[in-house]
Amino acid sequence: MSTTEPITAPTFGYWARRIGLPVVVSIIAVVGSIGAAVHGEPEARHPDWFMVVLILIGSLSLYWLRTRPIPVLWATVVSTLVYVLMEYAYGPMIFAFVIAVFTAIRLGYRIPGWSALAVLYVGHVGGRMVLGLHEFGLYQTLLVGTCFVVLGFLAELFRAHRDRVNAAARTRKEEELRRAGEERLRIAQELHDVVAHHISLINVQASTALHLVDRQPEQAAPALSAIKDASKEALVELRSIVGVMRQSDESAPRQPVAGLDHLDHLVSRTSRAGLEVHKIVHGDPRALPTSLDRAAFRIIQESLTNVVRHAKATSATVRIQYGEQALVLQVDDDGQSLTGTPTEGNGISGMRERATALGGTLTANRTPTGGLRITATLPL
Repeated sequence: MSTTEPITAPTFGYWARRIGLPVVVSIIAVVGSIGAAVHGEPEARHPDWFMVVLILIGSLSLYWLRTRPIPVLWATVVSTLVYVLMEYAYGPMIFAFVIAVFTAIRLGYRIPGWSALAVLYVGHVGGRMVLGLHEFGLYQTLLVGTCFVVLGFLAELFRAHRDRVNAAARTRKEEELRRAGEERLRIAQELHDVVAHHISLINVQASTALHLVDRQPEQAAPALSAIKDASKEALVELRSIVGVMRQSDESAPRQPVAGLDHLDHLVSRTSRAGLEVHKIVHGDPRALPTSLDRAAFRIIQESLTNVVRHAKATSATVRIQYGEQALVLQVDDDGQSLTGTPTEGNGISGMRERATALGGTLTANRTPTGGLRITATLPL
């Protein structure tokens, strides 16, 4: 079953604006032109019904100005040109032409707008000579031309301002989309690191428990307890991360986002999984910016996750050096003796992206014994 979106009826304000403009311009143009003929220009052609028709053609066509600006523009050009060549009194009848030209250029129809100005100017000045009417002097010719050029340039200024406003709005929108994309990527990295680390620990402990459950069931309990703790901590961290995406009125998660102050807990938890981890700190530990603190913790966490999952190592060493200009992290393991450049998977790529986002670097190399060494330099 298909449905269609309801069509919203135009509001009263919409019709007031669309009908009000041509009506007001028509009244002003008719009354003003008749007044100019009677009181200001007695030598002009006497007002008649055809003059009123020409005025109404240009003025009432403004009803379609927003939907068909080009036809409206040329309707005002023709009606205005015929009006002046028939030597009716000059007056506010030209308002419709001015509004049509200004709107066309402002909306981006620059060539039609300037063409309309040129046609009316040439037709007005040249038509008087061709028809043998009273010719303009040099002053009048320059004055009319100057007025038309000023009108065109004013419309261009408004068009340029409108383009700048639209460009600024697009730039802001693109910036918002870019920031939203970066935030989604950051959250995805957080989720990957949390899930990968805890699932790796659960996998190792589950394998240990399965191995011991039949032969030494009393020794399987610590492994099962470690599985319980790892799964609980994974859920807590996931709630903390997903909490930043919360749109409801629920209270914010109380568990802070993990940083280097959680490192001892990470070392202890990983050690319970069977990997002996040593932590060595150089320099004076101090408070770090949140983004740097979080990235440093996640890099160490992902490095230990890789050791647990792939290195077949028995121990790892985490070194943290607080320097004046940078925080240096180094994670070594005593994995199998291997040579050559280590293969980079999603884990190392993700860690490098974290470091690069902060203006730092990350390398993955072999240790002299064949293990893996992750070194990250994060500028302070």
